[in-house]
Amino acid sequence: FYFRNKHRPFLLFVSLLHVHTPLITTERFHGRSRHGLYGDNVEEMDWMVGRLLDVIEKEGLKNTTFIYFASDHGGFLEAHRGNTQLGGWNGVYKGGKGMGGWEGGIRVPGIVRWPGVLPAGKTVDEPTSLMDIFPTVVTLAGGAVPQDRVIDGRTLLPLLQKTAPRSGHEFLFHYCGLVLHAVRWYQQDS
Repeated sequence: FYFRNKHRPFLLFVSLLHVHTPLITTERFHGRSRHGLYGDNVEEMDWMVGRLLDVIEKEGLKNTTFIYFASDHGGFLEAHRGNTQLGGWNGVYKGGKGMGGWEGGIRVPGIVRWPGVLPAGKTVDEPTSLMDIFPTVVTLAGGAVPQDRVIDGRTLLPLLQKTAPRSGHEFLFHYCGLVLHAVRWYQQDS
């Protein structure tokens, strides 16, 4: 795919099953981690992402490739085998995947990499959403976000490039299916 498109903009979306239950890993990574099957999944996912980054580097695309890495939700805390938790850890945040609006299920880190454009090692502490990927990608491709409907996402570029001090989100809504479970209000003038 990238061989045909490496000299013009392209989108590569990779969605990994890893760290989701059921926890399935290849034989090569089975039993490698001290943290059981979940740890094996994390190690295999890390290896897979590393392979993608190696190809991007090898093809000379490192400085022109915007990479966004994130999880869709926190760890799956309900998964147990005996006294062993199989589904991850959400640190100080209560709850996990599928647990309504608790922060352990919806607050996850996002990692952005774009050498040559964004400085390494910087942190953005503003609230963002996975819905922000759409307007960010549209902007990067030189397009315009549709104006004939409400788009919940906001481009991440002003935050990442430090041209805006605040997130464009005043409210973030979290639904489980059709039911509203949480609202985060981020008062713009506070």
